[in-house]
Amino acid sequence: MAEQAQNERQKRNPVDRLLGMFSDVRAGESGMVLLMSCCISLLLFGYYILKTVREPLILATGGAEMKSYATAAQALVMMGFVPLYSWFAGRVNRKRLIIGVVIFFIVNIEFFYVGSLFRVPNLGFVFYVWVGIFSLAMIAQFWSLANDMYPEEAGKRLFPVIAIGAVAGASLGSKIAALLFDAGVSPYSMMQITVGILMLHLVLTLAAERRGNVSAGKTQAKQQDDALKGSNGFALVLRSSYIRLIALVMVLLNLVNTTGEYILSKTVVQAADAAIALDATVDKGAFIGSFYGDFFFYVNIVTLLIQAFAVSRIVKYLGIKGVLFALPLVAFGAYGVIAFGAALG
Repeated sequence: MAEQAQNERQKRNPVDRLLGMFSDVRAGESGMVLLMSCCISLLLFGYYILKTVREPLILATGGAEMKSYATAAQALVMMGFVPLYSWFAGRVNRKRLIIGVVIFFIVNIEFFYVGSLFRVPNLGFVFYVWVGIFSLAMIAQFWSLANDMYPEEAGKRLFPVIAIGAVAGASLGSKIAALLFDAGVSPYSMMQITVGILMLHLVLTLAAERRGNVSAGKTQAKQQDDALKGSNGFALVLRSSYIRLIALVMVLLNLVNTTGEYILSKTVVQAADAAIALDATVDKGAFIGSFYGDFFFYVNIVTLLIQAFAVSRIVKYLGIKGVLFALPLVAFGAYGVIAFGAALG
């Protein structure tokens, strides 16, 4: 076994060795890993532009309370969207599913842009809800594709490396959004950047999907005829006690995060109002958008370091249970530091 491992290491090219700094990347795996990492990086780049844009659109008009109502509406809409997505996925093959979902969201973005031109009321509220649906569908669809392409053993080794691209894209997207807000670019104009990014993401994802099929020995004809099978997400949760417990952990974690989000949003709106009181030329939306862009950027930089050097080790030695325990500990540590700082102040 030791001799085989030694031979495996010797076969690795320079890129395999570079990625091996973060996880156990074996000979010949780096090309596909980089392609998948680029796909998720572009997706998160576009998503974080939208995520940054949504904050001023709702906070500048409705405040932190309206944002809380939008979060609740988001959950209700998702309850209808998940079965609808499952219905569509069960009637088309994977390639058509990928194309259909991406084009659907691109068209939605253009509808929001047109709505802004006609000054449609409550557009910020609707956009906030829509961004939640977008992130759920697009990110889940990518990881579903990755799960189909990689066996379990390879996924445990390589998914943490691929996820580094996701965090890098998120960092870049939020920083670009902050710079654009500082430059006075309209939020709805920024959405057009995401449209271009999604189109490039679609091209690379289809290339990865095609390459994955070839690697797995699937024929193109069979892939075109196969629709995705399986029950919808709610049925899967109800059928598995293990997934139900994971869902409960995520609900509790989101409850904590939502409380923190409300406090942060309230503070940012108050800071924006104070800035306007000092200088009437300050644009409230741009102030909020610039803050959130920088805020998301620094959060994602810290996340990138954790993702690059800690996550793969946690998955390798502790498994999924280690990841699930890590999430509440991170949240506890973050809010603990904030509480300590506030008390000290």
